[in-house]
Amino acid sequence: MSTGIAVALCLLSCAFSGAAMGIATGKAVEAVARQPEAADKINAILILGLALTESTAIYGFVTALIMLFTKM
Repeated sequence: MSTGIAVALCLLSCAFSGAAMGIATGKAVEAVARQPEAADKINAILILGLALTESTAIYGFVTALIMLFTKM
């Protein structure tokens, strides 16, 4: 029972990462709409931020899998 709760808490990072990526993408689209000439810089920063956010989601997912499939 407690393992399930711990796994669910680990998977919260995946859910929040997805929400954060959606917000960041929306803000990047707004920024490009306001300043189209800065689109290349905005896209580069967006890709870097999304990669770091995705790594957080992957770490949470891997931790959840380790907790789920190992006996303590």
